[in-house]
Amino acid sequence: MRPTWPAPSITIFMGGVLYGAAMHILYGHPESGHTYKVALCLALMDETFEYRWVDVFAPREQRRADFQAVSRYGEIPVLVDDGEPWVQSNSILLHLAGKHRALGGESPQRLERAREWLFWEANRIGLSLPNLRHYLKFSDVAAPQAVLDWLHARLQFDLRRLDDEFRAHPWLLGDGPSVADIACFAYLHYDDIGLDLADYPRLQQWVKRMREQPRFVDARTALRKPA
Repeated sequence: MRPTWPAPSITIFMGGVLYGAAMHILYGHPESGHTYKVALCLALMDETFEYRWVDVFAPREQRRADFQAVSRYGEIPVLVDDGEPWVQSNSILLHLAGKHRALGGESPQRLERAREWLFWEANRIGLSLPNLRHYLKFSDVAAPQAVLDWLHARLQFDLRRLDDEFRAHPWLLGDGPSVADIACFAYLHYDDIGLDLADYPRLQQWVKRMREQPRFVDARTALRKPA
């Protein structure tokens, strides 16, 4: 049985901005693309949520107590949905898509295709880009050059794979954005390590389409620390 958490109050905040009544509480941090996946998914679904900022640069045992109570692995994001905590970003995306029958959850067949892409993302661009970004932007310890070269080469392969996918259709599932697009897009959104996408024109157009979606939100705006 999953642990439960008290129902949220009727007042919710997204990045410190008052929105309305909430069914969801999202724990995360603005520099976490994994948190951003969930926030963007909720925004595109027009689902309100209460955002609770977590200091991921603090030791795990020093992070806010309510987060520790619902985070089985001690990691962000955590989504509390109707009092039930869900963890791991791609698992949360599949839960939301299936529950709301949107963004890939419109049919069992479409959800299966989304699941395939989420497994690919976790092993490919969801591994190469976040780790490269971590070493280049946040790590106090320099990575061996061989590690950086390996991550960069793997990332280029992943970008080429995505670019090739968009030869035939504008979205990963073909006919509209889905949680698969959200997952693969999240870390590309940050654009803060000098990543050059000039060799991937179809990918560039897909990134543009994502940012033009109704109700699109920016990571650092939606997930900023509340005042």
